[in-house]
Amino acid sequence: MLKLMEELAPLNRVLVSSDYDYAIDVLRTVFDFDVLEYSSETAHNGWVIPPKWDVVEAKIIKNGNVILDVQDHVLHVICYSAAFEGRVTLEELKQHLHYDHRYADAIPYHFRQSYRSWDRDWGFCVTKYFYDSLEPGEYDVVIKTREDQGILKVLDYSHAGEYKETFVFVAHLDHPGMANDDLAGCVVGVELFKRLLGQKTKYSYKLVILQEIIGSEHYLGLMEKEKRSTFIEGLFLEMLGSTTPLSLQMSRSRESNFELMLQKQLDDNHQTYNLGEFGDIIANDEYVFEAYGIPMASLSRYPYPEYHCSRDNVSIITEASLEESVDLLQKLIGSLENTFLVRKKVQGNVCLTCPGYSDFNLYVDPGQPAFGDLKDEKAQRLRKLMTFIPLMEKPYTTKVIAAKLGLPEEDVVSYLKKWEQAGLLTLL
Repeated sequence: MLKLMEELAPLNRVLVSSDYDYAIDVLRTVFDFDVLEYSSETAHNGWVIPPKWDVVEAKIIKNGNVILDVQDHVLHVICYSAAFEGRVTLEELKQHLHYDHRYADAIPYHFRQSYRSWDRDWGFCVTKYFYDSLEPGEYDVVIKTREDQGILKVLDYSHAGEYKETFVFVAHLDHPGMANDDLAGCVVGVELFKRLLGQKTKYSYKLVILQEIIGSEHYLGLMEKEKRSTFIEGLFLEMLGSTTPLSLQMSRSRESNFELMLQKQLDDNHQTYNLGEFGDIIANDEYVFEAYGIPMASLSRYPYPEYHCSRDNVSIITEASLEESVDLLQKLIGSLENTFLVRKKVQGNVCLTCPGYSDFNLYVDPGQPAFGDLKDEKAQRLRKLMTFIPLMEKPYTTKVIAAKLGLPEEDVVSYLKKWEQAGLLTLL
């Protein structure tokens, strides 16, 4: 994982670029991804695919001396900068310079134009030290770029299981010159799926590596609804290489199998971690997946101090953090494989005492306080299970249902098998 990061982190991996294509080629030598392509003609929901954009040369020159060069760091040129060549005053130059307001020695990440390719300016990102060192006078500016038709490329890998029901892991490969955000999530995902190779699984699993927001929007929005309907839920993998604590951000419903099972794993390990509501820790592709009806939690190590600047490099990544992340996810898949997924086959609230279902003994009588015949606690919990099933809006695992209702999983499975025999649900 570290070797991959060392090779790919320094690249200028903007949304559509030669360096992004090279990163894709490298990942495909490691893993047999499919490449899905979306042309700039397929704008979806207003998300316009930008042109393919590469920096050929970019410098600031003072009195014949090069004082800043993109060769020193790809973040020096703002993403999708317009080309520009000319002599400017210090005042004009500073209108096109951006520095990090947190760290005087860091180069910030300026990404806004990646999503607004129809309205672009030229510009550089510099350290505050550099910005403050500039003296009055004239400066020669050179920004030469190469542009071509934009083809958005998404990496997609499917691990087919016995059932088509699919759990999706997602990470994004863009963010030029940076390591933790989110190259770390990509290599963790690749390593996880390498360890899945050759294993027979009950459920299907998918790894998708794409561009933040715009990649998810095209991937899901242009996918056939029938295929998208097989996605049970997703987990976003991000910033998993730093030494900061793990952060688990819940899905919008706060009830996905991923988040509830991960939370139990972390608690059982007595592990220190951050837990946040949807959108409270970080906001990325989770919003897109949720907008398409696919619950998505996220696992990250955010916040971390080096976020969105040149300090986010391989030096802050540790093998122990990457390995811990993969191990946690392996155990998550193991837990999923070791449980049943419950799918309803009917809508509404079925009358379980009617002649058609009475033979299956589905109705749980909790007793009545007025007659002094209230049943024991187990019966009360089974009653809650009975009333929970009609209200299920999505498939749950029996492991999660058991945890939610405080029942042993074997009791949940035993009871739900009666529903399955009655043809009211399926246990996968």
